[in-house]
Amino acid sequence: MDRRTFGEHPDQPNGLVTGHGAEYTGRYVVLLDPSDQESGLNALRSSADIASVERVRGTEAANVAELLERPDVSVLFEELGAAVVEVRPERRHDLVTTAEAESSIIAAEPERMVYASPITAPQQAPTEFFPAYRSDEEVVAHHTRAEIAAAQGPALDEQNWTWGLQAIRANLSSLTGRDVKIAVIDTGVDTDHPDLVGRIEASASFVPGETVEDAHGHGTHCIGTAAGPARPQQGPRYGVACDARILAAKVLSNGAGSGTDGQILAGMAWAVANGARVISMSLGALVRPGELFPQTYEKLAQRALQRGTVIVAAAGNDSHRPPEILPVSRPANCPSILAVSALDKALTTSFFSNGGTNGQGGEVNIAAPGRDVRSAAPGGGYQSMSGTSMATPHVAGVLALLAQANPNASAADLKASLLSSVFPLTQPARDVGAGLLQAP
Repeated sequence: MDRRTFGEHPDQPNGLVTGHGAEYTGRYVVLLDPSDQESGLNALRSSADIASVERVRGTEAANVAELLERPDVSVLFEELGAAVVEVRPERRHDLVTTAEAESSIIAAEPERMVYASPITAPQQAPTEFFPAYRSDEEVVAHHTRAEIAAAQGPALDEQNWTWGLQAIRANLSSLTGRDVKIAVIDTGVDTDHPDLVGRIEASASFVPGETVEDAHGHGTHCIGTAAGPARPQQGPRYGVACDARILAAKVLSNGAGSGTDGQILAGMAWAVANGARVISMSLGALVRPGELFPQTYEKLAQRALQRGTVIVAAAGNDSHRPPEILPVSRPANCPSILAVSALDKALTTSFFSNGGTNGQGGEVNIAAPGRDVRSAAPGGGYQSMSGTSMATPHVAGVLALLAQANPNASAADLKASLLSSVFPLTQPARDVGAGLLQAP
């Protein structure tokens, strides 16, 4: 058995623990054999005395955030066969050794805190998730006017369509994503936005004490890009799959954009149970050179694919091109998750976009518009943002178009169709993967 799928965080007391710059909750994310979940749980009960297990089934969302906060409860997401396990500090070693020995336990990793801003200090362990545009304005300030001007590319008429939709040829497609469900796992959504009223089929918040309403802005922007309307209240069309059915899962808080692995897994389980054909995750965490992709996310992505769901995620914005290109972030670095890099209007790689410098799944798979992207904003308005976060929902929208055109296609078929229809670019695959996203 690959012992890298199991881990033990530093020997610290209950509550938040920090080791080498990483913050842990004290819980573990445990992946179970889907055909024999009970054997793994029983083994952990007897050997590690884990807290009592509360089961979350299907599309249940009520009280999940509160359950994940309780120190006396472990939470099992039956749909994905994943559990967030509460264990006393003195029994953590017992949990790890049991997970290594028990065949019905596929992986066990310490649950990490996730944040809206990454740790960038040298040699600190990358642990935080972030809305991937988070540092763009700061980085732009360090680049010259000439560099920025060179990225603008040819002047595009954006009276009717944003430059991003024109670049991916969505303006030439007759497909609308009708009846295809897109789940966006992010900071929530402005449910009263005039462009989105009546479009949100289901929503759920997995952030304690917060509704799904988006006071941050990132989630609303991403939802708008993936599935905004054919005729917005103001300005050009900005949404790819204008008739798709929207599932909005809030996993990051309004303020700092913070959460936990468990909240993200809860959002994934909810989306799969609600029949999402596409899950869009514009979030990520720094990855060190040579770092292995997270086994729990990879296995869960594989299970989602088997159920017909494709997951796309942002490659991350930590690079300072041309001299510094950082690896694709987690969980986009998982082989079964499509990693999306960002392009400027000139179809050059955005200076912040991470690259496929790590092997073993850490490749960029596809590139999409990610600079100066206009979309919906909380309060009923609009705003332009930049980042691989903005590129990712373009891909989610196109996957919905492909799913509409091929309703019986498997998730693997959808991925193959997506990657085979790209427009080739001159940049290396390290930066743009197969090429520029194209709508069918």
